[in-house]
Amino acid sequence: MKDTYESPLASRYASREMLYIFSPDKKFTTWRRLWIALARAEMELGLPITQAQIDEMEREKDNIDYELAARKEKELRHDVMAHIHAYGALCPNAMPIIHLGATSCYVGDNTDIIIMREGLQLIRDKLVRILDKLGRFAAAYKALPTLGYTHYQAAQMVTVGKRATLWMNELLMDLDEVEYRLANLKMLGCKGTTGTQASFLELFAGDQEKVLQLDKKIAAEMGFDLVQPVSGQTYTRKVDSAILATLSGIAQSAHKFATDLRLLCHMKEIEEPFEKNQVGSSAMPYKRNPMRSERICALARYVIADSMNPAMTSSLQWFERTLDDSANKRISVSEAFLAVDSILNLYENVASNLVVHPKVIEKHIMEELPFMATENILMDAVKKGGNRQELHERIRMHSLAAGSQVKDEGKPNDLLERIAADPAFGLTKEDVMKHLDPADYIGCCPQQVDRFLAECVQPVLDKYPEALKGTGTEIKV
Repeated sequence: MKDTYESPLASRYASREMLYIFSPDKKFTTWRRLWIALARAEMELGLPITQAQIDEMEREKDNIDYELAARKEKELRHDVMAHIHAYGALCPNAMPIIHLGATSCYVGDNTDIIIMREGLQLIRDKLVRILDKLGRFAAAYKALPTLGYTHYQAAQMVTVGKRATLWMNELLMDLDEVEYRLANLKMLGCKGTTGTQASFLELFAGDQEKVLQLDKKIAAEMGFDLVQPVSGQTYTRKVDSAILATLSGIAQSAHKFATDLRLLCHMKEIEEPFEKNQVGSSAMPYKRNPMRSERICALARYVIADSMNPAMTSSLQWFERTLDDSANKRISVSEAFLAVDSILNLYENVASNLVVHPKVIEKHIMEELPFMATENILMDAVKKGGNRQELHERIRMHSLAAGSQVKDEGKPNDLLERIAADPAFGLTKEDVMKHLDPADYIGCCPQQVDRFLAECVQPVLDKYPEALKGTGTEIKV
């Protein structure tokens, strides 16, 4: 339909896998799995529920009559009750015991936790693949000198591979966060309308041990080790806030990478992939705009801003529950996941196909290297009997003159020629020019890259071999 708004996150950016995780089918089939888990646990704990009723529910769990559910919701003004009736129409024998003792948040909140867990697992695997791609890049260029920048002014040299490890280190921090969230994610369980479990205590005739076991059995069936120890009607909305803070962290890391790449693209040192028939500009055919990196930055800013929504929602919950979380939560949580998924799809695509231009990098180095070489030249001259303080001043004056020639007159940097011609240094031109090997100025960069990849990255790749079998998502327009 072209006359109805649809989110670009669905139509243009997010992967099919993430779109399914947040789809109606995933949501409502999970509701049914939770109803089955509830009935099974209640049966095992002694309530008059039969295996035949559970078998009936199992048989129809994926068969959803959405038209009937829509009619019932219009009639009842309640989505959970609508789906209970739609499920019960297919399971007449089980209808009397579906949702027994539960409140709406039993299916709603527990499903949200399950969906967020699967979303985090998908994001985790994409982070691992990006680390793999960037790791290969870092290893290939671990010793290729390039100008380092502080304040976006040329500083001491680094290497292309070393710079990539800075991007990777932030992703490792993000992966730690994702792993922490996954390891500590708790189901709501069965807590009742105000979190007291009073309805279940009534069902089990005051047997509190059975009430406790009900929570544990349902959590185990849904693949969780932990349930919220106490709650109101809902799980604390700090869970959503914490998860979106983690997603915001990923967006921050991706924005940093994409911004660096946009600057490198401007300098023509490193570029993102550019397809054979890709058009950079409708007006300027020669342009190669860093479209993917710009999109990463755009989506990242959205996620960073969106992370404030659950934070405000969490702070504004009244007593045991209020419903002003629902409409905001439906949008903010799902779209944060879709946007981060979109960001990582782009990140993996770019990291897999970075284009390096060593000759341009070398040209930029040689424009700045004479200034960087002066410290070593100074030490050579002092060894030959020169006065360190006097020579330092002469280098400063020569540097200002050479800098003026570069910036004011557009001429080559002649600093080393000036120093070689100054008898105060006692150095020949050959003595001076021997300091122009960029490899002499990269410090421990190659070794740092090797150590980082071996000690920090490879254990992650070894931990998640299945993630590496995945393939990157096709990038849409």
